[in-house]
Amino acid sequence: MTERKPMGMSFESWIDQQITEATERGDFDNLPGTGKALPAGADDEDWWFRAYMEREEVSADAALPLPLLLRKEAEDIDVTVGALPTEEKVRAAVADLNKRITDSWRLPAQPGLFVRKVDPEPVVAHWLATRPAPPPAEAPPAAVPLPWWRRLFTVAR
Repeated sequence: MTERKPMGMSFESWIDQQITEATERGDFDNLPGTGKALPAGADDEDWWFRAYMEREEVSADAALPLPLLLRKEAEDIDVTVGALPTEEKVRAAVADLNKRITDSWRLPAQPGLFVRKVDPEPVVAHWLATRPAPPPAEAPPAAVPLPWWRRLFTVAR
């Protein structure tokens, strides 16, 4: 642990003194990455954040504020419900999104970040329009006539 900053010494000169002492002790020798070029795009101030997101395989959506994330989800609702099997599940997905939108209204947000609810009717109409046509109903199997000896003893009911 370092000692406290002496009275009357500026922070800059105190920090410079500590760096000089650490260099003389060899604390900066053989560090990983010594002598290597900075990664590509290092002139961008957020390069480390982008590299971290790529390395950890995290979507950039995780960094969005909640209202923008909900707006993006509302825009992509047709794709989201495209794989759902029933209309009830489509309506449930839209209701869940609308509930999360309503809950976000109660949270403090930046000005201008307002999200509107999604109307379920157009979503369901689009979902129905993209559904494949149902296969034609199969005709019931034709009744097999009874053999002649059974027909003799069968009473019409």
